[in-house]
Formats: sequence, C-alpha cells, structure tokens
Amino acid sequence: MARNPRQPLVTKKHLARIQREELQRKYLLIGSAIVLALVVLIIVFGILNETYLKQRQPVAVVNGEQIMTADFQARVRYERQQTINNALYLIQVFGSSQEMASFISSQIQDASSRLEPEIMGEQVLDDMVNETIIRQEATKRGITVTSQDIDLLIQESLGYYPNGTPTSQPTLEILPTSTLSALQLTAVPPTPTATQVLTPTATPTATATATLVPTITPTSLPTITPTPYTQQGYEDTLKERITELSAIDFSEADLRKLADVILYSQRLQEAVLEELGVGPTEEQVWARHILVPDEATADLVLGRLSAGEDWCELAASFSTDTSNKDNCGDLNWFGRERMVAEFETAAYALAVGEISEPVQTSFGYHVIQVLGHEERPLDQSTYESKRSQAFQDWLEEQRTNSDVEILEIWRDRVPSDPAAPSAIQEYLLSIQNTSNPLQPETLPTP
Repeated sequence: MARNPRQPLVTKKHLARIQREELQRKYLLIGSAIVLALVVLIIVFGILNETYLKQRQPVAVVNGEQIMTADFQARVRYERQQTINNALYLIQVFGSSQEMASFISSQIQDASSRLEPEIMGEQVLDDMVNETIIRQEATKRGITVTSQDIDLLIQESLGYYPNGTPTSQPTLEILPTSTLSALQLTAVPPTPTATQVLTPTATPTATATATLVPTITPTSLPTITPTPYTQQGYEDTLKERITELSAIDFSEADLRKLADVILYSQRLQEAVLEELGVGPTEEQVWARHILVPDEATADLVLGRLSAGEDWCELAASFSTDTSNKDNCGDLNWFGRERMVAEFETAAYALAVGEISEPVQTSFGYHVIQVLGHEERPLDQSTYESKRSQAFQDWLEEQRTNSDVEILEIWRDRVPSDPAAPSAIQEYLLSIQNTSNPLQPETLPTP
C-alpha cells in the first residue's frame, strides 16, 4: 500500500504573511489609481484653466469694470495681424523703390518693434482702458450704439451700401479776412487770401479700423447712387472675412465688439468737441520779429526803429533768424501753442501795429510787431489735427480721474501669434546690406 505524500503545514505565520502581501497589493492598486486620477485631474484642470478659467480672469479693471483676458488676447492677435498686413503691403508695393527706401525701412522697423509681445500688449491694453472709459462716459451721456448700427458699420467697411453709395462732399465756405492795412502791406509775404473751411454740420462717415480715436471728416448728406454690390455678394464677402479672422482666433463676436468701440468713440468725440466749442476757426496773430542775441542789441534795434528806420532793413541787418531775416522777419499767421510761451504771450498782448519791448526766450531776444489779430479759418488738415488733439486731451483728463488698475498678469497673457513672417526680417536685412555696400563679401580681392 502506497504512502500518501506529506501535506505542507499552513501555519498562522504563513497566513499572516499572505494577508499582508494581499493588503499591500490592494494599497498599491489604490495608490496607483489615486495617482492616475490626480494626473488626469491636473491635466483636465490645466486644459480647463487655459481654455476657460484663465480666459475669464481680468487683466485690468476700469472704474469697477473688468477687461477680460479673452478680449485682450483676441484684440492683440487682431492688432498683430493688422501690423503684419500693413508691413507686407508696404514691402510689396514700395519695397523696390529706391526713392522711398528710407521711409519704408523706418516703417517696417517700427512695425517689427511693435510686434514684440510686451510692446504690442502694453499698447493694446492702454487702448482698451481708454475705450472702456469712452464707453462708460458715452453711457452716462445717453449715447447708445445698436446692433443695427454695428451692422451698418460692418457693411460700410466692406463697401456695401444697400441704400446707395454715399458720396462724400464736404461743404466748403469761403471766410474772408479783414482788409489789409497800410502797415500790413509793408510786409514782404503775399497778401493772405481767403481760406476754404470745412463746416462741421453733417453726419460723420465711419470707417472700420481699430483706431482708438478715429479722425472723423464731417460731410454733407450723402448723394445716393446705385450700387452693383448685392446682398448675397456682401454676405459672401463677410463670410470670407470672418473665416480669415477665425484663423487668428478672432471671432465674429470680437469683430462686432470692435465695431461697437469705434462707434462709441466717434459719437462721444462729436459730443465732446461740440461741448468744448472746437470749431473750424481760431484766434490768430500775424507777427514779424527781429531776433538778436542780447538785450543791448535789442534796445539798439528799438532805438533805430523809433528814429524812423525801416523795419525790413533792420531785420536783414540784425536778425539771427535766418529763416525769415530777409523776409522782414515775417512769421505769418499763427495760433496759440505754435510759438514758445514767452513769445506767444507777448504777441497776443500787442495791439495791431504795436512794437514790443525786448522779449527773452531760449532763442535770444525778440523785438516783435503785430500786423494782424483776428479769428481766422483753419485748413482742413489743421482743423482735423485740432479736433483730434482736443479730444485726446479731454480723454487723458478723464483717465486721470478714473480708477484704473492694471494687473501684472497681463504680461504672461500676451499672445505672440500670428508670428511675423520672414519677409519682414528679410527686407530689413536687404536694406541694411544696401545701405552698407562694403560688406565683407563685396570687398575686392587683393
């Protein structure tokens, strides 16, 4: 009869070890699951933070109103694309022009500098703060922008006028100057003539640009003419434009926000300029002067004038202002803030025909004679510049009185896309090589 093999003995110690190992495996599995869950959670949070949470964080607060990261980043990408497009256009159209090489080069260098993320981000954020102040002030004044207004601006920006194409025809008014006196006729310059002045009584024409304070040209009522641009054609063009913008993560909603900003800026500017009384004329003085290096010489000139000597001859002999000494020292008509403060104060205080005592400025000593003092019309360029400056001064004052908080996190939120194309740097390099013909590779071989 065969003997049964001996069965191994299972002791309590052995069972305890088995249980410990099973418990360790269990803890290991649980720990691994927890770590995996944490990793997944971190990844999900990172994605959520980048795509949602961070986008809803403010980069600035203006009088309690937040400027969100999403809006800031969209605007930066738009401005980068606009800067790139403008630079490429200049290169393509004028890049081969030797006559304009210096100007185009400076423009491209400026564009390249502005494409630096921090420079672009700071400018865009500054603009958005000002735009928020503008919209807040417009709302206080009861100025509104409707969805239909935005639609109309976008249509006009794409050249679509469903009711006919408006023809811009500024109303020009001839404003006469006063009759020249015998004193004024002694001046060498030609007799000042009547100036055409824009009468600001019509509706401004909006242009879809990202300019913070658009220059608005007052126009007459539009002349309606037929337009071949169909509704379907406009919709197709708009769709193409939105598709192009979507490539830089700039949505149709972002486009409408930009149009909203432009309209509020235009309408508030008109209201503010009317309130400030900024018109197409200004108080001006027509003066001539004799500039000398010291007070003793100025007194000598005054003495000889008092003795009856000719002003023009004395100007030619004594004046150190070579730009007009042979022209009787004529400065023509000028408005306020065109001359240094001491000179302006003295000139505006003189009666027509009166000669000043010596007036000291950083240039020397002036003997001034006023030939005319009246309200005069502005040319269109000066008028537009005056309007723009007046509104900008007003806006700066509003910003000073506003509660503006810039959050430093904006520096980490500035997009660097769309990237600058290589054509910009290649153009700058080509200009540098052209301006320095003795490059090492062009030196003659000994």
